Amino acid sequence: MNKGQIVLTLTLSLFAASVAWAQGDQNPPPSSAPAPAFGQENPAPPVSENPPISAIDQPGLEPHAAPESFLLPGLHFSESVDSNVANSVGSSSTGAIERGLGSLTLQKLWKNYAVAADYIGGVSYYNEQGTGLQQLEQFDFDNRISWKRGQLAIRDSFSYLPEGTFGFSSYGGGGAYSAGLGSMGSGMLGAGAFGGGSAFNGANGVSLGEVPRLNNIALVDVVESLTPKSSITAAVGYGVVHFNGQPAPIAGVPGNISFIGSYEESVQVAYDRILNARDQVALSYGYQGFSFSEEGTAFHSNVVQAMYGHRISGRMNLTIGAGPQFTHIAEAPVVCTFLGFPLNVPLSQCVASGGTPLVLHQTANHIGLAGSISLQYKFPKTTLSMVYQRFNTSGGGVFAGALSDTVHIDARRPLSRVWESFANLGFSKNSQVQVAGSTVNASKFTYSYAGVGLHRQFGPSLRGFVSYQFNYLTFNSSCPVPSVASGTPCSSISQRHVGSIGVDWTPRPIRLD
Repeated sequence: MNKGQIVLTLTLSLFAASVAWAQGDQNPPPSSAPAPAFGQENPAPPVSENPPISAIDQPGLEPHAAPESFLLPGLHFSESVDSNVANSVGSSSTGAIERGLGSLTLQKLWKNYAVAADYIGGVSYYNEQGTGLQQLEQFDFDNRISWKRGQLAIRDSFSYLPEGTFGFSSYGGGGAYSAGLGSMGSGMLGAGAFGGGSAFNGANGVSLGEVPRLNNIALVDVVESLTPKSSITAAVGYGVVHFNGQPAPIAGVPGNISFIGSYEESVQVAYDRILNARDQVALSYGYQGFSFSEEGTAFHSNVVQAMYGHRISGRMNLTIGAGPQFTHIAEAPVVCTFLGFPLNVPLSQCVASGGTPLVLHQTANHIGLAGSISLQYKFPKTTLSMVYQRFNTSGGGVFAGALSDTVHIDARRPLSRVWESFANLGFSKNSQVQVAGSTVNASKFTYSYAGVGLHRQFGPSLRGFVSYQFNYLTFNSSCPVPSVASGTPCSSISQRHVGSIGVDWTPRPIRLD
């Protein structure tokens, strides 16, 4: 059994253990919902217990608290020990990472209008030559206008981070990053951002090296009820991923790899129908257009999905979607040739090697299966959630597009009034969509992580955490790094152990009503 199979087996075993752990629950935890803070002049916006399953927002399992207008500041500090602080392939260097962050969350409600925003920012210091002090920024914005039968939402999520986001929030144990990364709508106006059944999956954020990257996705979506049992949803989005620099030389390998920036345009429309109080069906169409910083690389996808949702308010939320995915590739890569034969040399050295750059125009069409499964289940004490997605993605900076299968599993369980435990697992398999534009000598890579940790409440405003996470990245090539010199040791595997400890200070919300 190879290491990839060991990690997958560990993931499935931990998931099974978490289910068994959850089934042993006896007593529900005390409610932490905020007190009502609205009146006749500031009524709460309407909340649907069973919104359309094709919508961006999905309902949470917690009971709906009375919404309020508030301002919430916070400070977050953490220290991590990392066995592969450079996040490299084939070599490792143990180092420390210190992070100091501040956060601010705002929510303001009116009768038919609401706005929410959260920001978290600060610095992290990587004890690694060529990395050092790095900036972290995350800003989420959510603006909504509602009327009798519908709602319009305008959202944006921006981040500037020193590494990829797949499993990244676990490094802080859900502590130092819980106020920011991926939190748009979570705990504010909605139950979560960029719903699991939608085409707005963003970028996996899985890539090598500690390279700062800018990631932004903007969305405009609308929900309109046609009848008490039917509704339509529509959404448009635009996303961009930009890499600011390249990884530092590692183990004498200059340049390591060169990351690929990406741009994504997305459209989704759907029709939803309520069958009964717990069941829904929907039919959706989604379009994705990808372009990349590598010249001549672009492709388009059209996805049709049939969806089914089953919800038990406060206990379970299950959504399943599946359908065909039509991919059209129109690439024009530039290759180096000599007398009509390809030369295996970089384009920058093509002319010096006696070759001639040649533009190859290639088109192709593929039909595959796309889909998603989203499950949330609340036991008396434990909350368990799982999301599986299969869509075309931007390739995580490694490929100019990838067919990605991703799984995320999270579990939380309070142990007492002040202690809470958590565990999270993730797995991503990425297959190259188009031949041109790869930064590595591989056509597939997998990435997985597993983490556990504890939270401890020290008072109304102070909470500490300790966590451990294991990351495992592997390519289907014995030597994926294209710039490795002849005779230099090479590997297709990156392993990373991260232990973290930290504190979060979040005072009581400042009410704005």
